[in-house]
Amino acid sequence: MSKVWKIALVVVLAAVVAIVIINKRGGSSPGTDPARQGDAAASADKGAAQVSQPAAGLPRLVDLGSTTCIPCKMMAPVLEELKKEYEGKLQVDFIDVMANADAATPYKISLIPTQIFFDASGKERFRHEGFFSKEDILAKWKELGVDLSVGAPAATGPTFSRMEPAKADTRPRDAICYLCDGDINPRTLVVVKSAKGDVRLCGPHCYFILYSCLTEDKTDFEKKVSVTDWADGKAVPATEAVYLYGAEEKTGRPTIKAFASREAAEKERQATGGNVLAWNVLQEKELAARCGFCDRAVYPQDAARVDTADGIHTWGCCSHCALGVAARTGKDITVYQPDRLTGEMIVVKTAGGSVASLEPRTAVAWFGLRKAPDGKFVSAGCFHQGFFVNEDNLKKWVEQNPTATGKAITIAQALADKMKLSPQQIQKACKIGECAPK
Repeated sequence: MSKVWKIALVVVLAAVVAIVIINKRGGSSPGTDPARQGDAAASADKGAAQVSQPAAGLPRLVDLGSTTCIPCKMMAPVLEELKKEYEGKLQVDFIDVMANADAATPYKISLIPTQIFFDASGKERFRHEGFFSKEDILAKWKELGVDLSVGAPAATGPTFSRMEPAKADTRPRDAICYLCDGDINPRTLVVVKSAKGDVRLCGPHCYFILYSCLTEDKTDFEKKVSVTDWADGKAVPATEAVYLYGAEEKTGRPTIKAFASREAAEKERQATGGNVLAWNVLQEKELAARCGFCDRAVYPQDAARVDTADGIHTWGCCSHCALGVAARTGKDITVYQPDRLTGEMIVVKTAGGSVASLEPRTAVAWFGLRKAPDGKFVSAGCFHQGFFVNEDNLKKWVEQNPTATGKAITIAQALADKMKLSPQQIQKACKIGECAPK
């Protein structure tokens, strides 16, 4: 057995022994705050430095954990924020059961971390085992009749918004990609024939994104599609063209050029490199990576990486869809999403459907919105969402994108919005009901 595994085994065994000792030792009567009982408090001298006596008239939250277990460490910033933000309204105490088993004895816990809620009279009202988010703790207090928001300072959070564009988008409509709103390069134009008109896309990748989230019957759908010959700019049926599949040097992001003939594709390959592919092979590659929330095709280079607690790796086509993986799977996840302005990595860990940790803690989300024909604001779609390491970066990005509209929200709110979705709503997420022009 390796040294690392031996150390890990010793730590686990120590934790088990500590909890067993805690459970076997005597304690106070259930439902009463042990710290209010003189005998129990006197026998817990080791914990006195950590746990203060209950303040008169204040509800009390006691967290019993350690400084080593992962969910316990995730609780530390939550407890610190509660202690700071609700000083004078809520007493928050932490007991390290590994260092102060005697102090933890009266609480009769079986797992760590455990949070115990006591009302102002010292009566136990609720206990929870495992990680418990700040939002859920506050909601539970409110459910118990203790609304900590009353009389408290307004919660700090992002306040920036821009609901009207800084300048109008003056681009011709046929020069704007139907899917991503990007500029269309005439040499990579893809056109999908529709009963309502032509759908113009900036390239094959946006076509495959659209294709992956169509709800209509896809049988022979590709017959409606034409691509543009990179060499002469003429339209070619998508299934008859050949494709030069390459990669950007710095990012590794795929590049696709369509050609009417293999000879033309080979000539370009000799000049720029890449691989010549038939339509069916290109389609297989383009549809290989999918969003773990809405199932639309993605390039990993464009997407957020999402890892589940049980070792599954997937992608989020945007930062918000990445959080949606927690809602779709019911699993705890870790999201790795670069700042849209600087590329700095933002890491979000969830537990029980709430944000467990956020690095950096100043990170915020941009909720891209657009005004619908009825005047109401709706989501602007996955291409218009993002995370930023702080609100200043978000503002700079918005300045650089004068047509962007939306508002800044906390990443916790972005996750909560996804967790509220019903299974039916999740199933329909990001689906395009029909292939029709704007």
